[in-house]
Amino acid sequence: MRKQEYENLLDIIPVKNEEIDWIIIENDIVQIVIKRDGWMHRLVRKFKKNSQNFRIDLDKYGSAVWMLIDGKRDVKQIAQELKKSFGDDIEPLYERLGQYINILNTNKYIRLN
Repeated sequence: MRKQEYENLLDIIPVKNEEIDWIIIENDIVQIVIKRDGWMHRLVRKFKKNSQNFRIDLDKYGSAVWMLIDGKRDVKQIAQELKKSFGDDIEPLYERLGQYINILNTNKYIRLN
């Protein structure tokens, strides 16, 4: 990403997709629960014993980001909170956070305002 793209990203407010379910499991880890209810998924479940839900366990950094996404904080504020919580362990902070926000957005787990 170019410098200008990073500066623009810092001003964006991420918002969780309300259609995505999630829970907190042990040690404050977030688990995203994706419902597999399309016709193809139902057909596959008929022949295989697949779960109706697909579960994704985030790591401690991803879980912290997820919990900080509240529809009010911009990416810059989220970065500041992460720096307070994790210090230098999360460096390079802005590059990692930018990539992670883009991944969440691409997968439609969040939208960007």
